[in-house]
Amino acid sequence: MEMCNLEKRDKLFILTLTGEDEHRINPARIDAIRSALNQIRSDSTSLSGSVLITTAHGKFFSNGYDLSWAGSSPDKIRLMSSKLRELVADLISFPMPTVAAITGHACAAGLIFAFCHDYIVMRKDRGFLYMSETDIGLKIPAWFIAVISCKIGAAKVRRDVVLKAKKLTAEQALESGIIDAAFDTAAETAEGAVELGEKLVKNGWNGQVYGENRKQLYREILDKLGVDEITDDVNNVAIATSKM
Repeated sequence: MEMCNLEKRDKLFILTLTGEDEHRINPARIDAIRSALNQIRSDSTSLSGSVLITTAHGKFFSNGYDLSWAGSSPDKIRLMSSKLRELVADLISFPMPTVAAITGHACAAGLIFAFCHDYIVMRKDRGFLYMSETDIGLKIPAWFIAVISCKIGAAKVRRDVVLKAKKLTAEQALESGIIDAAFDTAAETAEGAVELGEKLVKNGWNGQVYGENRKQLYREILDKLGVDEITDDVNNVAIATSKM
């Protein structure tokens, strides 16, 4: 089953998570996304001045880790975590601006995936940002917190997202400065992402320099990626799976 699709429109690369499922994050999906990113990187003539847009079909942008796939297997849990951290490192070093067009729910690890883009646009009529770990009984790893801290500047909002598992609508996220724009429908959100991408393309930035500067900006995240302590707490993952 195809898990993502890559389209090139001049200087825009549009990566779409395909299908009408929840786009849960598992090794196969991560491998598909990283393969698409590597395909873009290999197109050296297009890196400078280009922009990556990531979006998804259906109700979900991503509903987080595929806990059903992992079950209570420590090896599967560690593999899933390791691969997501590799994907995050790819995005933080990626040699062009990145835009997440959130046209559905972005939850837990799916929210972290969205947050690892430079810019976020979101639809108003459906979908929310949701860090579900407190609700389902999972500890949040330190590197998740590093991503959240870099992306949610307001301390009270950050507290409510992490400790209250507050679900943020597009309008709330825009008001809090978490996203860059909100649109009425999925189609308008996709169009808005393309318009933003086209504006960024006009800057003609050197891709390698852009990626290196992003790595410095998010050094705190990169420093935390080496360890994900949640993968050692198999009992909590089993509990979380039972609540799905």
